[in-house]
Amino acid sequence: MFAKLAHAQAPAHAHAHRHTHTHTHTSVSLALAACLIFASGGALALDLEAGKAKAATVCAACHGANGVSVSDAIPNLAGQRGAYLTAQLKAWKDGSRKNPIMNAIGGQLSDDDIANLAAHFAALPPAGGALKSAQLPNVAKSGVTFPANWRSDYKAYEVIDFPAAKQVRHYYANTAALQAAKAGKPIPDGASLLAVVYSAKLDANQQPVKGADGHFLPDQPVFYTAMARDTGWGADIPEMLRNENWNYAAFTAAGQARTINQAECLACHKPLDKTSYMFTLAKLTAYAKAN
Repeated sequence: MFAKLAHAQAPAHAHAHRHTHTHTHTSVSLALAACLIFASGGALALDLEAGKAKAATVCAACHGANGVSVSDAIPNLAGQRGAYLTAQLKAWKDGSRKNPIMNAIGGQLSDDDIANLAAHFAALPPAGGALKSAQLPNVAKSGVTFPANWRSDYKAYEVIDFPAAKQVRHYYANTAALQAAKAGKPIPDGASLLAVVYSAKLDANQQPVKGADGHFLPDQPVFYTAMARDTGWGADIPEMLRNENWNYAAFTAAGQARTINQAECLACHKPLDKTSYMFTLAKLTAYAKAN
């Protein structure tokens, strides 16, 4: 997500569910979920409490504890059919449906987890209107602040063009990250990485102009994304999302914090445990060893 983050999300608000016809809806939803599970193998027994517990620690960060998502860009799960939810979770798990965030989450779910989650969300009353859930405080909280000293104390180690957005991103690392990469060690607490997202300079035909290095020439900063880690920063994050002590943030061109759902960043980076949770570790290591 550090390499891809482009859109901040508006803060959401908690809500109360209507309970009209809840008992009937719950019975039908559970029946559907049970039919799917037992018809497909007969070995799984539903555990709604286990599904609720798993949803609270993992799914709630994006989809809400009660299946009402935290933003318009994320689907509500409350009241969805159990068969549909099971099929989607299995597709995320086996990779037949592609999404870096959901593939990372699905890959950590057991068959029992999937069955219980599907039953839990199917049993909830559907969301109505434009209601949204609040982000989980322990996941929304980030220790990352804007590094005002990045121009003097950070080193540029990578440039990536984004043709569709007509942007170019320059990636910077602080001394702690550079020293560890040079020594071939895992990136430690105290490390900080910053991506400066620039609009590309455009020619008369409104196409990006390339410089001598073959990359788009930067024009104006549009926003910043950052990832950093320090002692204890991952302590309150659920294990299925935790990236050791890494936290994530985004900032405006003026360096002001933007509202994001950090859970998406954490999930996106979660599979990268072998590369210190970084998409750009190889580039950082190459730069550090050469300088």
